Amino acid sequence: MNYNLVKIRDNSESIKKYVTSKSPAFDRFTSRKAEYKLDEVIVRELKKYAKDIVVVVFSAEWCPDCFRNVPVLDMINEETGLEVRVFGHIMRNVSNTTNKWAIPPSPKEVEEFGVTKIPFIVILNQSGDELGKIIENPQPGKTLEQALLEAILKKSII
Repeated sequence: MNYNLVKIRDNSESIKKYVTSKSPAFDRFTSRKAEYKLDEVIVRELKKYAKDIVVVVFSAEWCPDCFRNVPVLDMINEETGLEVRVFGHIMRNVSNTTNKWAIPPSPKEVEEFGVTKIPFIVILNQSGDELGKIIENPQPGKTLEQALLEAILKKSII
Protein backbone atom coordinates (compact mmCIF):
# COMPACT_ATOMS: atom_id res chain seq x y z
CA MET A 1 0.00 0.00 0.00
CA ASN A 2 1.21 3.53 -0.75
CA TYR A 3 0.20 6.65 1.20
CA ASN A 4 0.55 10.37 0.49
CA LEU A 5 3.03 11.71 3.07
CA VAL A 6 2.22 15.35 2.34
CA LYS A 7 -1.44 14.70 3.13
CA ILE A 8 -0.52 12.70 6.23
CA ARG A 9 1.68 15.50 7.55
CA ASP A 10 -1.00 18.11 6.81
CA ASN A 11 -3.79 16.18 8.57
CA SER A 12 -1.91 14.78 11.58
CA GLU A 13 0.14 16.18 14.43
CA SER A 14 3.64 15.48 15.66
CA ILE A 15 4.03 12.92 18.42
CA LYS A 16 5.52 15.62 20.67
CA LYS A 17 2.49 17.89 20.28
CA TYR A 18 0.12 14.97 20.90
CA VAL A 19 1.72 13.65 24.09
CA THR A 20 2.30 17.08 25.61
CA SER A 21 -1.17 18.48 24.93
CA LYS A 22 -3.34 18.98 27.99
CA SER A 23 -5.60 16.00 27.45
CA PRO A 24 -7.02 13.34 29.76
CA ALA A 25 -4.04 11.16 28.77
CA PHE A 26 -1.30 13.67 29.66
CA ASP A 27 -0.52 12.30 33.15
CA ARG A 28 -0.55 8.68 31.96
CA PHE A 29 1.71 9.49 29.00
CA THR A 30 4.11 11.34 31.30
CA SER A 31 4.29 8.56 33.88
CA ARG A 32 4.84 5.91 31.20
CA LYS A 33 7.77 7.88 29.81
CA ALA A 34 9.25 8.20 33.30
CA GLU A 35 9.10 4.44 33.92
CA TYR A 36 10.15 3.09 30.49
CA LYS A 37 13.77 2.52 29.46
CA LEU A 38 14.54 2.23 25.77
CA ASP A 39 16.89 -0.49 24.55
CA GLU A 40 19.97 1.59 23.67
CA VAL A 41 21.36 -0.93 21.18
CA ILE A 42 18.12 -0.97 19.18
CA VAL A 43 17.83 2.82 19.42
CA ARG A 44 21.30 3.16 17.83
CA GLU A 45 20.15 0.93 14.98
CA LEU A 46 16.88 2.83 14.53
CA LYS A 47 18.84 6.08 14.35
CA LYS A 48 20.53 4.79 11.17
CA TYR A 49 17.15 4.61 9.41
CA ALA A 50 15.41 7.62 10.98
CA LYS A 51 15.64 9.92 7.95
CA ASP A 52 14.19 7.20 5.71
CA ILE A 53 11.11 6.34 7.80
CA VAL A 54 7.81 7.89 8.86
CA VAL A 55 5.72 6.24 11.55
CA VAL A 56 1.98 6.96 11.61
CA VAL A 57 -0.03 6.09 14.70
CA PHE A 58 -3.75 6.21 15.40
CA SER A 59 -4.44 6.80 19.08
CA ALA A 60 -7.09 7.69 21.65
CA GLU A 61 -6.90 9.24 25.08
CA TRP A 62 -9.11 6.48 26.54
CA CYS A 63 -7.08 3.52 25.24
CA PRO A 64 -4.87 1.53 27.68
CA ASP A 65 -2.65 0.15 24.89
CA CYS A 66 -2.13 3.74 23.66
CA PHE A 67 -1.04 4.75 27.17
CA ARG A 68 1.64 2.04 26.98
CA ASN A 69 2.89 2.52 23.42
CA VAL A 70 2.43 6.14 22.33
CA PRO A 71 4.81 7.55 24.99
CA VAL A 72 7.42 5.00 23.90
CA LEU A 73 7.06 6.24 20.30
CA ASP A 74 7.65 9.75 21.63
CA MET A 75 10.83 8.58 23.36
CA ILE A 76 11.99 6.87 20.15
CA ASN A 77 11.32 10.11 18.26
CA GLU A 78 13.35 12.09 20.82
CA GLU A 79 16.29 9.68 20.79
CA THR A 80 16.50 8.91 17.06
CA GLY A 81 14.86 11.77 15.18
CA LEU A 82 12.44 9.26 13.64
CA GLU A 83 9.37 11.16 12.38
CA VAL A 84 6.20 10.06 14.15
CA ARG A 85 2.82 11.50 13.10
CA VAL A 86 -0.36 11.00 15.14
CA PHE A 87 -3.99 10.82 14.17
CA GLY A 88 -5.44 11.17 17.65
CA HIS A 89 -8.73 11.52 19.44
CA ILE A 90 -10.18 8.33 17.96
CA MET A 91 -13.70 7.62 19.19
CA ARG A 92 -15.81 4.51 18.88
CA ASN A 93 -19.11 4.73 17.06
CA VAL A 94 -21.49 3.32 19.66
CA SER A 95 -24.63 4.19 17.71
CA ASN A 96 -23.67 2.38 14.49
CA THR A 97 -22.51 -1.24 14.45
CA THR A 98 -21.46 -1.03 10.78
CA ASN A 99 -18.76 1.60 11.29
CA LYS A 100 -16.42 1.03 14.22
CA TRP A 101 -15.20 4.65 14.46
CA ALA A 102 -17.18 7.89 14.79
CA ILE A 103 -16.10 10.28 12.03
CA PRO A 104 -15.83 13.04 13.26
CA PRO A 105 -14.35 13.31 15.85
CA SER A 106 -12.16 10.45 14.60
CA PRO A 107 -10.14 11.47 11.56
CA LYS A 108 -11.37 10.16 8.21
CA GLU A 109 -7.98 8.50 7.75
CA VAL A 110 -9.13 5.64 10.01
CA GLU A 111 -11.00 4.35 6.97
CA GLU A 112 -8.16 4.95 4.49
CA PHE A 113 -5.72 3.02 6.69
CA GLY A 114 -8.26 0.32 7.63
CA VAL A 115 -7.82 0.89 11.36
CA THR A 116 -9.28 -2.02 13.28
CA LYS A 117 -7.77 -1.59 16.76
CA ILE A 118 -5.62 1.06 18.38
CA PRO A 119 -2.92 1.98 18.68
CA PHE A 120 -2.60 1.25 15.00
CA ILE A 121 1.02 1.90 14.02
CA VAL A 122 2.07 1.96 10.37
CA ILE A 123 5.71 2.16 9.30
CA LEU A 124 6.27 3.91 5.95
CA ASN A 125 9.31 4.74 3.86
CA GLN A 126 9.78 8.24 2.43
CA SER A 127 7.92 7.23 -0.72
CA GLY A 128 4.84 6.40 1.35
CA ASP A 129 5.18 2.64 0.91
CA GLU A 130 4.05 0.57 3.86
CA LEU A 131 6.86 -1.43 5.47
CA GLY A 132 4.85 -2.91 8.32
CA LYS A 133 2.22 -2.50 11.02
CA ILE A 134 2.00 -2.95 14.74
CA ILE A 135 -1.56 -3.25 15.99
CA GLU A 136 -2.26 -2.66 19.68
CA ASN A 137 1.04 -4.03 21.00
CA PRO A 138 4.27 -5.56 19.71
CA GLN A 139 4.39 -9.34 19.58
CA PRO A 140 4.80 -10.94 23.03
CA GLY A 141 8.39 -10.79 24.23
CA LYS A 142 9.31 -7.85 21.96
CA THR A 143 9.65 -4.20 22.74
CA LEU A 144 8.09 -1.56 20.53
CA GLU A 145 11.53 -0.42 19.39
CA GLN A 146 12.39 -4.03 18.43
CA ALA A 147 9.17 -4.39 16.45
CA LEU A 148 9.82 -1.12 14.60
CA LEU A 149 13.37 -2.11 13.70
CA GLU A 150 12.26 -5.54 12.51
CA ALA A 151 9.59 -3.99 10.26
CA ILE A 152 12.17 -1.60 8.80
CA LEU A 153 14.76 -4.31 8.22
CA LYS A 154 12.25 -6.69 6.59
CA LYS A 155 11.79 -4.29 3.66
CA SER A 156 14.32 -2.61 1.46
CA ILE A 157 14.09 1.13 2.12
CA ILE A 158 17.20 2.46 0.47
